[in-house]
Amino acid sequence: MVAGRRADVTAQGDGRRVRLGSATAALVLGGLVLVLVIVDVPLASLARQSLNSGGGSWPAWYSAAFGLLGFVVAWRKPGNPLGWIFLAVAVLSALSQDASFYAVADYRLRHGGLPLGWVAVLAQPGWAPTIALVGLAFLLFPDGSPPSPRWRWVLWAYLAAAALWIAGTFIASLAAIAGHRIRVDASGNLLVLTQPTGSAWWWGVVEAVFLPALAVCLLGSVAGQTLSFRRSSGERRQQLKWLASGSALAAASIFLGIALPARTGLLGVIGHIASGAALLGFPACMGVAILRYRLFDIDRVISRTLAYAVVTGLLAGVYAGIVLLATEVLQLHSTVAVAVATLAVAALFNPLRRRVQKLVDRRFNRARYDADQIIAAFAARLQGAVDLDVIRADLASSVQLALEPAHVSVWIQSAERR
Repeated sequence: MVAGRRADVTAQGDGRRVRLGSATAALVLGGLVLVLVIVDVPLASLARQSLNSGGGSWPAWYSAAFGLLGFVVAWRKPGNPLGWIFLAVAVLSALSQDASFYAVADYRLRHGGLPLGWVAVLAQPGWAPTIALVGLAFLLFPDGSPPSPRWRWVLWAYLAAAALWIAGTFIASLAAIAGHRIRVDASGNLLVLTQPTGSAWWWGVVEAVFLPALAVCLLGSVAGQTLSFRRSSGERRQQLKWLASGSALAAASIFLGIALPARTGLLGVIGHIASGAALLGFPACMGVAILRYRLFDIDRVISRTLAYAVVTGLLAGVYAGIVLLATEVLQLHSTVAVAVATLAVAALFNPLRRRVQKLVDRRFNRARYDADQIIAAFAARLQGAVDLDVIRADLASSVQLALEPAHVSVWIQSAERR
């Protein structure tokens, strides 16, 4: 009996050590991401560039977002490899960004006058494993395994293609360092990687072969997640909805970045804010799905997002139409036209929002739509009801249909007890 208790304590102790080790690793990697992101500030100043410039990777604030996501997932679910993948993504992308700034400062502004420039050149291609790891996270979403055992060959093919591609970037970088042929572009990327000519011709062949292979594997993972969504139900289905929503936000961010590349003024500010918010939505949605936090709010989130997007587009069209009509056709002063358009948009907002929200809920949030219909029908019947027993039965039936609880009971206080 004593031996059994001792073995149990030992097992508990081992489990505690594993847990503490995982927590310590998450803290160390999270702290490393924080340090690398903070270092971006002086390095960007040294390179005379903005922190929002992507350099070899993406902006520092996006690396910080992935670092936060990875830390939370690794801390809460250390057995899920996605948390550690996200932390690795954050570390590598932040390191690549730092190296990009330093390479620009050294080889474009100081002409090789800074120390350890070759280290920055070697670290700058960290964007390659960053891209590969993001694709791997998508393939292994949400629990760290492929959608089904049959998709393991896609995983191994993807890893092989990614490993060869990443190895090629670092071999080309080492060759440039050894041959003293270090030339970087305005973003800090080695020209031998962006414009493979001369002795670096082989890198162009590598990209021509392996980038399509990576793309095919990624498309295969998307197909696997799509098939998994069609077969899934309950919690798994909600997780995949969150992933799809985050992917849609990331695609919207890319579209905004292309559509508003060099806008200035208010339109440019709005475009940058919307693009940044949409881009941050991708790690946020993945975090919600992996941690299973408020999973079943996704239908409400989708319906609200679509409704407000449609309403915003319609109101913007109404506003522009009224302004053009008033200024070009009626020849009114622009100030009067803007005032009239503003009043019209303000008056139309609530009626239009309610109508659009109802249409969107009917398609994307059916549970809420059905519940609203049940409540409206009950309220209509209640207006002409006089029998208390009938009202009580109707109320219980409506609640059962709308909310589907395990048990429903109605308690009515009698007049004698008041």
